[in-house]
Amino acid sequence: MTLRWWCGVLRVRGKTDLFLVLLFAAAFAALPVFALLPSLWGFAAASAVSYAADEVLHTRAPAFVRRLAALQLTRTMRFAVRTVMLLALADRMDAPGAVLVTALAVFSVHFALVVLYAAVHHAIRRRRVLPVVVRNLDMSAAGIPQSPPALLYRRFLRKLLHLDLPAHAGLLVALAVGAWQPAGAGFALTAGLTAAAVLALLGQLRRARRMPSDDQVIAEVNRQLAAYRPEVALYFSFASVSRDFMYQVNMWIETLERLDRRPLIILRERASFRYLSRTSIPVLCVPKADDVAQLELPELRVVLYPGNAGKNVHMLRVAEAKHVFIGHGDSDKLASSNRVSKVYDEIWVAGRAGRDRYQRVRHAISDSAIVEVGRPQLSSIRLHADHVPGPLPTVLYAPTWEGWSDDDCHTSLIPMGVTLVEKLLAENVRVLYKPHPLTGKRSRAAAEADRAIRELLRADNERRDGERGDRERVEAAVAAARPRLAEIQARLGELSGRLGGDDAQQTREARLPDRSGEAEWHELRAEWHRIFWESRGAVRHQVIVRQLPTLYECFDRADLLISDVSSVVADFVASLKPYVLTNADDLPDEAFRAAYTTAGGAYLLDRECVRLPEILRAVRAPLHDPMAPERRVLKEYVLGPDHPTSTERFNAAVNALAERAVAEREQQEREQQAGEREAVVQLSG
Repeated sequence: MTLRWWCGVLRVRGKTDLFLVLLFAAAFAALPVFALLPSLWGFAAASAVSYAADEVLHTRAPAFVRRLAALQLTRTMRFAVRTVMLLALADRMDAPGAVLVTALAVFSVHFALVVLYAAVHHAIRRRRVLPVVVRNLDMSAAGIPQSPPALLYRRFLRKLLHLDLPAHAGLLVALAVGAWQPAGAGFALTAGLTAAAVLALLGQLRRARRMPSDDQVIAEVNRQLAAYRPEVALYFSFASVSRDFMYQVNMWIETLERLDRRPLIILRERASFRYLSRTSIPVLCVPKADDVAQLELPELRVVLYPGNAGKNVHMLRVAEAKHVFIGHGDSDKLASSNRVSKVYDEIWVAGRAGRDRYQRVRHAISDSAIVEVGRPQLSSIRLHADHVPGPLPTVLYAPTWEGWSDDDCHTSLIPMGVTLVEKLLAENVRVLYKPHPLTGKRSRAAAEADRAIRELLRADNERRDGERGDRERVEAAVAAARPRLAEIQARLGELSGRLGGDDAQQTREARLPDRSGEAEWHELRAEWHRIFWESRGAVRHQVIVRQLPTLYECFDRADLLISDVSSVVADFVASLKPYVLTNADDLPDEAFRAAYTTAGGAYLLDRECVRLPEILRAVRAPLHDPMAPERRVLKEYVLGPDHPTSTERFNAAVNALAERAVAEREQQEREQQAGEREAVVQLSG
């Protein structure tokens, strides 16, 4: 069984985490052994190691900790096991009966107070749940009380359970010296501190009782909306919101901020706020459908939907507005031409390719309902003509994920990902590996391929560093850059508008949008990327899995993209750089190009990657790039013309549809008034 297999089973990322897991397991296994021998110093050492490893694993290997909880080895259970083993040790070392009884009583009281604390904490948290969470609207008049101090409120279980340390340490010292005063002092500290914590939190419960009612909160939200008068809303819902899905919203924020009309963002899952990017746009998170219905939006003209979700129906009921599916990327996947899109008034696509894709879905979407608006997000991507190559060809491998089922599995990771990376390394290129955020969420095979590729790149980096004698310099550069990168990310977090505390605290501190930090935000992001790339060097492989560096930054660094059928390819077309589509099923070229629009300007790569050396000639010898003319034609077909710009076209589409909504509403009102007058005439006659 390989190291990679054990890492997969234990849900850890590498050798260091695996070592910590083994150390943690060994320490726990040693506790009963040392308690029964008995061995005081062995027990003390094993107990200390188990405490320390437990804490470190919560940070480094949260998936492993969740696996323990699923096996009923929760944090509370692990603390209880340590306590029982300590009492067994004391009994085996002939501690006086009074000491044992007192220890048992103190530990029992401690756990009882932990349970009481958890109950009070739950009561406070339940009272502080609001029907609407708000950003960039002034909610100071809502009367939401201050959140309890973080010391009492956040990660309370970890803090409360660790209050058993004085009692543990006191009893161990007492067993070592043969005097029982240290045990008494430790017992008193544990019981006293835990009781004080419970009393402090009970005081916070009184404050939580002053929370405004749901109706009062919604009424204040509606007063703020009446003052702001939103005309355009971006509406987003997803069954399991995380950082992996919020890119569907974040990609549209800058476009919304440039509209002529007043925008609003409406989210449906509470976790959304945690991953929402910086914006000056007012944001509402409204989890319940009944509360969505209570929002007063009389001037709302257009609602934009980046995804198809069941909860969209709660907004589609607003008959006065026009509803538009804008999607979160333009690709040849079936999701980009879904029949469900028929429920919307219009579907906005990037270019002619999107229109043709929907027209192939017979009797589903009328041609008049499709509007070509381009992709405003792509305006910053560097063109091929402006790209400066590095010392080694840089290949960006960005496979898509495995999909919701095997029927729509488009990823190349499973059938050919490892082979592809092995062949790339043999070709002496630099690899930027950026898997889809959802890679491995459903398929174990995809997760294993992902781990194998990361290990290949890590090993090749070590080999190259060793050959150049460059390892120490690279490690020093990365270490030197780390503090500044962390400092920038912390400041970006502050500028993003993500406030501390729970949802109620964020709403309490919500204020009208402040654009003063916008320039600083962009400058810091540019500085972060510059420092990141400079510290990593121009030849080392990189695995990109976090929000930074961004996908489009990776586009700018790459000489060539290798990807699957996905929106990543359609976006990369904007650069006019050469790109490769994986043909894992080894379809004939003609059939593959006929099936997928973006294949029209692509080099096609077979499952065994036999064509890879020839494809790389397009990078190493730019004059030998036969697909360049096709890419230029494809760019306009997929993304639309360069003039007017995508931003201008998108804004114009919003304005046109908003005016149409107003005109239709006025027409309906005139018809209604005419009908009422006719009814009055008939009654009077």
